[in-house]
Amino acid sequence: MTLNIGFIGCGMMASAMMDGLLAKGVCQSSDIICSDMYEPSLQKARSKGINGTADNSEVSATAKHAIILAVKPHIISKVCTDIMATSKGDENALIISIAAGVSLETLERGLPGRRVVRVMPNTPCLVGEGAAGFAMGSKCTEADRGLVNTIFGSFGTASELSEVLLNAVTGLSGSGPAYVFQFIEALADGGVRAGLPRAAAIELAAQTVKGAAEMVLKTGQHPGQLKDQVTSPGGTTIAGVERLEQGGMRGAVIGAVLSATKRSMQLGGVSEEDIRHKYNL
Repeated sequence: MTLNIGFIGCGMMASAMMDGLLAKGVCQSSDIICSDMYEPSLQKARSKGINGTADNSEVSATAKHAIILAVKPHIISKVCTDIMATSKGDENALIISIAAGVSLETLERGLPGRRVVRVMPNTPCLVGEGAAGFAMGSKCTEADRGLVNTIFGSFGTASELSEVLLNAVTGLSGSGPAYVFQFIEALADGGVRAGLPRAAAIELAAQTVKGAAEMVLKTGQHPGQLKDQVTSPGGTTIAGVERLEQGGMRGAVIGAVLSATKRSMQLGGVSEEDIRHKYNL
């Protein structure tokens, strides 16, 4: 049996998720309905055979298994109102929010009686390599947990965590692709400075990052161990590693994750006092 899923918001992330669901056969295109105010986004969805509408309430009334809220945080309140406007009290669709920083408490308050899940995906789901963290709401069931894993497992991995950690997930894997893209760009720039053609430098840099990531995931070894295996005494690699350390790469990356985590908390309405004293950021 394929799933019947609705998306409120069909921007880049939602489009990538829909592609993953279709590619893995989790849904048929006719089993997906999405809403958006931006007509080109709807046209893109319709070109794949997906039902598109400008009416959020139509999505809420149609989706049987899950409704994914793929909108900006400041729109969540209106979306919840739209969903509840069509509620008859017997709906079974799980509500899944991917809005950054919006807490389960906020979702459950705006969607009384509904089962809600908060998820933080990332853009590599565009190529079936997403990394998502999720937290279950107070009314969720074991079947809901399985549904979330089925949906997000169709375009990557999904890890259940306590909600308090989802802001850190946002700072690491949610924002992390941008950090990695910057690293790939810088690595390629170094290659160009050393004489490589731009296209070759980018391809070598991207494949190097991809291969290194696969080694971490498949060998189970600590990244530090894998680094040590490449850095022979007095060799070229340790000379490059030394320069990275001199440039403060570790501190800059750690700081980037913490800054993005803090921003996620701010978007979710966490007070500056709690951010400083409770979360030590």
